Amino acid sequence: MNMLKAFRVVGYSEGVSFLLLLGIAMPLKYMLDYPMAVTVVGAIHGGLFVLYCMMVVYLKFNQNWSITKAALGILASVLPFGPFVFDAKAVRSQ
Repeated sequence: MNMLKAFRVVGYSEGVSFLLLLGIAMPLKYMLDYPMAVTVVGAIHGGLFVLYCMMVVYLKFNQNWSITKAALGILASVLPFGPFVFDAKAVRSQ
């Protein structure tokens, strides 16, 4: 599997984990007093977030991404649905 395909897999995983954290784990914590959900999903999301950001930096140099494209990739990692939009607009067009 090449790095771009691996990045797409990590991007989708990071995006899904973020949505699970925001949409399921946090409501479980604050509405049903079940903080373990955030602990588990948050840890998984945190690892995927770091991996995603590291891959953006790697691809910036390895695939000669512009600084703008790399910055948009990092920005996408902190926005709900961001990795999906970044993949559709910037990665697939490459």
